[in-house]
Amino acid sequence: MDDRRLDDAEMATWLPTIRFVQLLPQVLDRALKAETGLNHAHYAILITLAGSGEGVVTMTELARIAGLSRSRLSHALDSLEERGWVTRSPCGSDKRTLSATLTPAGRELLRSAAPVHVAQIRELVLDPLTEEERGQLGGILTKLLPGVAAAL
Repeated sequence: MDDRRLDDAEMATWLPTIRFVQLLPQVLDRALKAETGLNHAHYAILITLAGSGEGVVTMTELARIAGLSRSRLSHALDSLEERGWVTRSPCGSDKRTLSATLTPAGRELLRSAAPVHVAQIRELVLDPLTEEERGQLGGILTKLLPGVAAAL
């Protein structure tokens, strides 16, 4: 492990990166809560379920995709299930494994929340960048994501 200090150029990259990573979820959370009553973590779970074809995902896979611990995911799903937006059920042959499914009410909530979320993403991330910069950002994050995901 290289434990030398970050040089000035590295620090000039790192400090805005960490600040952005810390602030963006807070801003997204505030906008979604204000407009829909839904927090960003719950939105991420619902959108993950909506993007899964049949809308069914195992808890393990959902935790991995959403970047949540199984405990945090379980609490979030309790809340989503109480509101009628998600159901949980045993997976086919392995009754010990649970899956989550997006309900019609959950799908409707996403329809109302998506414009708020998309507007925020455009305003805060996409619109300030040129098309070339968006491609660069996507490429950089795609390159960095596997290492971060593997460290969880």
